[in-house]
Amino acid sequence: MSYLVLARKWRPKDFSDTVGQEHVLQALINALDSGRLHHAYLFTGTRGVGKTTIARILAKALNCEKGVTSQPCGECSACREIDEGRFVDLIEVDAASKTKVDDTRDLLDNVQYAPARGRYKVYLIDEVHMLSKSSFNALLKTLEEPPPHVKFLLATTDPQKLPATVLSRCLQFNLKRMTPRLISDRLAYICEAEAIEAEPAALTLLARAADGSMRDGLSLLDQAIAYCGGKIEESQVALMLGTIDREYVSRLLRLLADNDAKGIIDAIREIDEQFPDYSNMLDDLARDLQRAAVYQLVGTCDSDDDISEQETAALAEALTPEDVQLFYQIAVMGRHDLHLAPDPRSGAEMTFLRMLAFRPTSGEVVPKSTGGSVVPKPPAKSRKPVATVAETKPTPTKVAAEAWQDPDWSQLVPKLGVSGAVRLLASNCAFLRRDGNTIYLGLDPRSESLLTKQRNDALAGLLSKHFGEQLLVDVAMGAETSETPVQQESRMADERMEAARQELEADPNVQAMKNIFGAEIKTETIELINPSQSD
Repeated sequence: MSYLVLARKWRPKDFSDTVGQEHVLQALINALDSGRLHHAYLFTGTRGVGKTTIARILAKALNCEKGVTSQPCGECSACREIDEGRFVDLIEVDAASKTKVDDTRDLLDNVQYAPARGRYKVYLIDEVHMLSKSSFNALLKTLEEPPPHVKFLLATTDPQKLPATVLSRCLQFNLKRMTPRLISDRLAYICEAEAIEAEPAALTLLARAADGSMRDGLSLLDQAIAYCGGKIEESQVALMLGTIDREYVSRLLRLLADNDAKGIIDAIREIDEQFPDYSNMLDDLARDLQRAAVYQLVGTCDSDDDISEQETAALAEALTPEDVQLFYQIAVMGRHDLHLAPDPRSGAEMTFLRMLAFRPTSGEVVPKSTGGSVVPKPPAKSRKPVATVAETKPTPTKVAAEAWQDPDWSQLVPKLGVSGAVRLLASNCAFLRRDGNTIYLGLDPRSESLLTKQRNDALAGLLSKHFGEQLLVDVAMGAETSETPVQQESRMADERMEAARQELEADPNVQAMKNIFGAEIKTETIELINPSQSD
């Protein structure tokens, strides 16, 4: 008996077996159960997400011998013939190979005749956007007023190419890309059913490589079974896909944080021995940086694969928000331009070196791999010269630090040199009191997600450095008794806006226009101009 590939063997036979796309399935189930059936359905979405699969299940639901139902029996002759692709009243057309108007006219010549076997004659047109303009015109009249026994099921990966006249005559369902977690769970279920031993990490690699397509995931699983000899292991799948060990990605990010150019070149030299796909490597790098950016702002990060939140938290603490944004942008652009490089390895090396070259200069002495010596990081040309090692200023002592007095918190926060998510936390707090060495702050409950132990400790460290003594911070939720800096800034902005509105209302020219023309000021269009930017 010939082998049937997994993508065909495990194609869902009914709605209950379909993975994902609940928003589409629920709408179709309700329509079938209530009898409110449209004559034309359009399914859109990227490859391998279930467009034609759902269309075929809908055709079974319409023609099941037990009646129109959202749960076709799968046993009657109509259901079996549709599953086997030989049902006479299900006419499947690949529009990519039938683009001419004569093909469309031949297809529609038999629309007027009643179905031979089933309840409905169903036309399933795949990649319908490939039809020519003349073909769409030929289809349009039938699509507008089809006979009662005809249903059109259209599928496309590019709905923007469909004429608006066609779109307006269809019920459109947009199928979503599958998440890596959803794909890996389905692959694990199939491996268990097929008695195939598979490491979860290996299935995660396959799910990520599937890029949102369940069909691609199943095809890759078939390939992995053949490549690995039955037992699917992470190391073998990584070699098959050309991906690199996650430890290398984490190592590269640590080297970026340490500004270690030599270490990065050495790491890429090791990676190159594994014949990697550098595009995937930069994808993984950008994915980790995106999660770090989210974590820095909201204090948590939802993950659909095996990346732990602890790993993301460590990266978020090691890099400034500015570095994360810069590295992410350069990684994405480097991946896009990789094919322009002399070879993939040199393109990847230049991408990492560009990250270091354009990293914002903060003025501190930073480590650089030059035989173990420590030298200052070169400044940008427009910046002031960076101090050399002999000119580095000592850490402020308690004598040099500002003496403690109950502060104006809104004025103090900018002086701390705080940035990123820690600044957001501080700006949404109000100063309550000091008790011993503990500073008590009240946090706006709407900003609860900003509070993490790392940010709390970072704020305490900045206060300790500013005042030259060891201080602790205790943040209480919803205990603010005065304005936070954010609330103060919002109030002052409202006050400036109100003053500007009143000034406009009092302007003699404005009053004259109101009296003569009955004009009125659209307050939502008033914008405040920063005096420093008005030159």
